[in-house]
Amino acid sequence: PGSGKSMLAARLPGILPELSPAEALEVSMIHSIAGMLEGGKLIRQRPFRDPHHSASLPSVIGGGHKAKPGEISLAHHGVLFLDELPEFSRQTLESLRQPLETRSALVSRVNYHVTFPAKFQLVAAMNPCRCGHIDDAALACSRAPKCMAEYQQKISGPIFDRIDIHIDVPAVKAADLALPPPKESSAHVALRVARARQRQMERFQRLGAPSHLLTNADADGEILMQIAPLDAATQSLLVDASERMKLSARGYHRVLRVARTIADLDGAESIEQ
Repeated sequence: PGSGKSMLAARLPGILPELSPAEALEVSMIHSIAGMLEGGKLIRQRPFRDPHHSASLPSVIGGGHKAKPGEISLAHHGVLFLDELPEFSRQTLESLRQPLETRSALVSRVNYHVTFPAKFQLVAAMNPCRCGHIDDAALACSRAPKCMAEYQQKISGPIFDRIDIHIDVPAVKAADLALPPPKESSAHVALRVARARQRQMERFQRLGAPSHLLTNADADGEILMQIAPLDAATQSLLVDASERMKLSARGYHRVLRVARTIADLDGAESIEQ
């Protein structure tokens, strides 16, 4: 608690490139349908949506009397941030499983069936337990460590399996706050991200991939194997890790996508151990 998880998530759009003309049109159309397009102007910045954990299922996925897009569609080509993830209803979280795979939201009612685009980057934050202090005996509640297991069990395995990277964010000490500011600003990081994305688009073009493939996150099947080849030692490491950590086939492929992206951010042609 208080280590800056929410602040980090809010900064993420600042390192992402501006929307392309085609993306801006798609995002603006969705916001227009939702009645949220101010002044009829095209949206140029990537959306950042952070619904409260009390948000209803239709408000997150889409629906209502007039079939309006939900938060996952309003986050199209942008970021959907779910703070305090275990506090969302189980039904709402489980409803994210299909959109995360298909990049679209199907809203089915008696009178209509509507599909809204929902290609978003999911970022979620949660404390290790309800009190948040499981690692500090002086602050932890009287039910530790049982409370940690109960709290984390609110998130199902399939949802965890659809999240590429899990990062532990330790508490920030007072001495850390007194340190000088970092040398690398968001603007510098944004340049590195832009170069990595350009490298990915050029790679897809060389391979003759479909035009909708823009980033490594879009790659699947044979095209993923082509963009993320591994040498024998690296392949052996990944297979061994997959067996020890009981990774699913989805998890195996997600490791490849993340590894390819890390290499692109480093400007490396090949994926290394």
